[in-house]
Amino acid sequence: MFEARRAASRTATRGGMTAVRAAPVPALRQSPALRQSRPDQSRPSCPVVVAARLADLRGPAHGLVELPIWLFWHPDRRFDLDEPGMLAWMYQIVLREARGPGDLACLNGAQLAARWPGLYLPRGVRGAWEQQHPQLHPAPVPA
Repeated sequence: MFEARRAASRTATRGGMTAVRAAPVPALRQSPALRQSRPDQSRPSCPVVVAARLADLRGPAHGLVELPIWLFWHPDRRFDLDEPGMLAWMYQIVLREARGPGDLACLNGAQLAARWPGLYLPRGVRGAWEQQHPQLHPAPVPA
């Protein structure tokens, strides 16, 4: 049977099962001022990895790509880039989860630029990439 002796003041018992309450999780919403001052983060304390130049991204545009486990925690981590939607899905995962320059090796700069407007990305990721690569900014809508 589980005993929580060290956290006696933070335990609860219900139906014979003991649960330890964790410290409160900070709210995920950020104030607009904080969001503007830290556009280079996809999540709190996780910086966004951005390529210095889109031309440096020479990953495949066709065929099968298998992502490393630290980028995509799924038993089948293979993406067939010739299937509709798979390339965009893989790019969203890599852009969100990359923690080092080597994680961007499977991206292709031309494909990224072509699909950029349709990618679903956190504001911090999109902002960091658009700040480094102004050509990714959406074209202004004519009035």
